[in-house]
Amino acid sequence: MPDRLYLYTIPPHRAFADALAQGLIRRFGGDPMRLARGIVLVPTNRAKRAITDAFVRASGGGLLLPRLVAIGDPELDEAAGPFLDPADDDVAIAPAVNPLQRRLILARLVQAGDPGVDAAEAVRLAGELGRTLDQLLVEEVDPRRMREIEVGELSAHWQRSLDLFEIALSKWPQELEKLGRIDLAARRNALLDRVSMRWRDEPPDRFVCAAGITTAAPAIARLLRVVAGLPGGMVVFPGIDLAMGSDEWDLLGPFKPDPATGRRKRSLETHPQYHLKLLLDRMDVPRAEVQQWRVATELDAPPARSKAIASAMMPADLTKGWSDLPAAERRLSGVRAIEVATPAEEAQAIALALREALETPGRTAALVTPDRALARRVAAHVARWGLGIDDSAGAPLASLPPGTLLLALAEAGAQGFAPLALLTLLKHPLVAAGEDRLGWLEGARSLDLALRGPRPAAGLAGIDAHLANADGYDARVRAAALGWWRDVRPQLEPLEALYAGGAAPLPGLLAQLRETATALCGDGLWGRTEGRAAATLLDDLEREAPHGPALVEPESLAAMLRTLMDEVAVRPPQGGHPRLAIYGLIEARLQAADLVILGGLNEGVWPGLPAPDPWLAPRIRSELGLPGLERRIGLSAHDLAMGLGAREVLLTRARRDAGAPTIASRFWLRLEALSGGLERAAVLESWARAIDDPGEHAPVDRPEPCPPAAARPRDIPVTDVDRLKADPYAFYAKRMLRLRALDPVDADPSAAWRGTAVHDVLEQWAKLDACAPDALEPRVLTMLAQAHPMMRALWQPRLIEAVRWIVRELAARPERRVIAVEQSGSVEIAGVKLSGKFDRIDAMGDGTIGVVDYKTGQPPTTKAVRAGYSLQLGLLGLIAERGGFAGIAGRASAFEYWSLARKGGEFGYVATPVDPAGKRDRIPTDEFVRIAAANFSDVAGAYLTGDTPFVAKLHPEYAPYSEYDQLMRRDEWYGRN
Repeated sequence: MPDRLYLYTIPPHRAFADALAQGLIRRFGGDPMRLARGIVLVPTNRAKRAITDAFVRASGGGLLLPRLVAIGDPELDEAAGPFLDPADDDVAIAPAVNPLQRRLILARLVQAGDPGVDAAEAVRLAGELGRTLDQLLVEEVDPRRMREIEVGELSAHWQRSLDLFEIALSKWPQELEKLGRIDLAARRNALLDRVSMRWRDEPPDRFVCAAGITTAAPAIARLLRVVAGLPGGMVVFPGIDLAMGSDEWDLLGPFKPDPATGRRKRSLETHPQYHLKLLLDRMDVPRAEVQQWRVATELDAPPARSKAIASAMMPADLTKGWSDLPAAERRLSGVRAIEVATPAEEAQAIALALREALETPGRTAALVTPDRALARRVAAHVARWGLGIDDSAGAPLASLPPGTLLLALAEAGAQGFAPLALLTLLKHPLVAAGEDRLGWLEGARSLDLALRGPRPAAGLAGIDAHLANADGYDARVRAAALGWWRDVRPQLEPLEALYAGGAAPLPGLLAQLRETATALCGDGLWGRTEGRAAATLLDDLEREAPHGPALVEPESLAAMLRTLMDEVAVRPPQGGHPRLAIYGLIEARLQAADLVILGGLNEGVWPGLPAPDPWLAPRIRSELGLPGLERRIGLSAHDLAMGLGAREVLLTRARRDAGAPTIASRFWLRLEALSGGLERAAVLESWARAIDDPGEHAPVDRPEPCPPAAARPRDIPVTDVDRLKADPYAFYAKRMLRLRALDPVDADPSAAWRGTAVHDVLEQWAKLDACAPDALEPRVLTMLAQAHPMMRALWQPRLIEAVRWIVRELAARPERRVIAVEQSGSVEIAGVKLSGKFDRIDAMGDGTIGVVDYKTGQPPTTKAVRAGYSLQLGLLGLIAERGGFAGIAGRASAFEYWSLARKGGEFGYVATPVDPAGKRDRIPTDEFVRIAAANFSDVAGAYLTGDTPFVAKLHPEYAPYSEYDQLMRRDEWYGRN
């Protein structure tokens, strides 16, 4: 047992890396070789870079650095390998199992325990299982202890998970034995223990400094205990609170089991000092042994800052004493806050703060946030000033172009090349990149237009049939798309064959996916950092796939790839501005800057929500001695405390996110309550609002274009007359500007689509079956067979009842005879060609004719007809009476809507806007055609042959259509004019 332990801490208000580097240079820099022979143990590779930069700043010139070794990560890097696992040791430690290989083996074991789990879900669960297994190994908990725990009664979910967990863990050692390998975490423990024993028995002839390590793993605690007792050893902790009272320190835990009950009192794992206290306890070192590292740097904040941070992070039971604290322990000088309305404003304010920092030569600034979306927004905002900024946390491969391309391919195949998935793939920026990109996009856009509306049948053949069957406008659009599609289709056929083949070995699925992706994108897909990451993942997955589930359903491939890609962080190559940085919480540890911005301080973000463990119930985790799910909150609290120690700090949050109001972080609320209100960065808040503020908002007036009479159309269909009268601007946009609203891609069947489908069926029934009573229903069933199953299930019962009513209604009127259906015609009235197409015209028993219009919804109201709208039946009667429909003559005496909607508990009824005597406020039958003609003449004379302006929403109560509202900027003037 050494006489003295060399333990130190650097308080939050000091720049850790710079204080460490300057202190080591003062102690060992007198002999450059002594410093160069030393060893510095650090937690991560990012910490190595931070301390290296600090040595460079502190040296002022050339310097031989000590050896820096990262030991805190489960995977030790190559530089640490020779140091921790020297070749001259007698007993070699088995190599570690490949992480992806382990995951696929665990996925196979999960599937073996629960055959109902598909491959994608098995891979996801295997990742969680691996993390739980790593925790058991790191905490040195024997999994067999679970059999000794009295679990009592668990819910069915937890019991099922526990049973499957035990099955997988019982078989896992056998798998490792076959491979001749061990777990990464177990290998790290063995390496660290080997070094601990060697250094304890043979202390190295150089200094050894362990700096910034906060992991409380038993193996690391043993190593740090040895290092602290070496003649040239020292351990430097970040931010241990030496001023905290003993009672408060003991309140944190961990606690010993109660002798009577055997239960443990719950530890305060959410406290930022808990994991440090746990580390000291496992080192068997009292806090009194720790000294302060007495080195100051020019990046330090005032010492009072550390006292205020410690006060803010007190356990909840002690916060009642805040009001009694001296002002110095509550003051947060140099800490400002920004609280804005939206994440967009927050990102804008942060970008402005970063840009402002560059106005001072040599000044550095860093954003620290766990919110990667906020980080991306900030990086995009600073780009407006031509500044690049690196996000050291990187971005998940699934969100980068090569990842999204592979996912789009897998989704397109899984969905049977449904329009949305297909177009997402074909329009991807990596597809056909290069000189041919413009032509490719033209073809993809033509296909986009052709696929608007309800989804076609599944598969490439469904797309073929959809493009081949159309008339009118759609025929021209689809013909343009068909030629391009014939060239593209062969590249997708192997993928369709793959998905049609059912479950298959994973290597074959991945190989075909890679080949199709290369055929569409070329070798450029695998270039750049993110492309190489995607290629590496596919290569590793294909190589290790034989260890995983034997067969994989192709439909599971997209979900499996997304799970794996989300865990691959692609970090940008260095090249951003040297004085600006964006860090995640882990990357920010030990970093320093003149201005530190702590962003995204909302609950669920910082701190994040505890990640659930799907395998072990919280009570079982506690009994095993595993970290509680809330320990991450304590770690994020410590990250915040260290960030608050910068010379100048800016805290930011948004009052709402994309979907709902947010709750301020518990840390934000503590700081507010302690300080009596954080100082607001009012100037930055106002700049964030002002930078994109146009100043005066000048809403437009109601548009009323007035083209010359000679330029106005001289023809109009009866279906557009109401639009012209109620919303002249909409008619102008449609007919003169020739703008047409597009249906959504993969749209649900709209009322218009359903109406068209029913009209087509009724037309075929009349023309091909002569209205035979037993022929209508089979035609309806044939049409429904081509519809989406959900729509068919909802619509079929109603439609069948309605068409049966049509058959009964015709049979009940033997004096009437259907003489024509779906026929177009036109006449000239008031200098304008009026055209129309009727649904059905009947010969009445008295020699007159009746005009019938089928409606799948409700017919127009009497009020609308009285107001001069919905006169379509009258105008069709006008065209018929004037000989506009070939082969039809006579006076119109009946005007009927045959509605298929529900009324009185049954589907189908007849409605009419006229009455022979004008009863119930209806128009007299004999006057209907004359009124319709007069109304049309007035409208045509004003807008088509005259020069009346096309006023927007002239009569909004009769203008329910909204497709041109954005064009007319309706919301800017509606209600003002």
